[in-house]
Amino acid sequence: MQWYHYFSGFWAGAFWANFVPHFIKGIAGDAFPTPFAKPPGKGLSSPIVNVLWALFNLVVGYLLFRFGKVSFGDNLSLAIFFAGIACISVMGAITFANKEKG
Repeated sequence: MQWYHYFSGFWAGAFWANFVPHFIKGIAGDAFPTPFAKPPGKGLSSPIVNVLWALFNLVVGYLLFRFGKVSFGDNLSLAIFFAGIACISVMGAITFANKEKG
């Protein structure tokens, strides 16, 4: 595999991990920060915006997953994919830990 396949696999994991909180908050009817909020990433967006942002992340993640040729037969591609999931998950936990406190 080429380096860009691994790069795509990493970002596939990141986009799929980002799908989860926005989708859960959106379908639960809760507001949650998105890049479209004011200020971006700090203000709250409506549940509909969160569901749409989640679905965008899901589709982009899927396309990157396919382009990245992530495979259960390639342990390195899986490790890099899960590294993308871990990175965005930890960043999200740090970023949104105090969102209710303003």
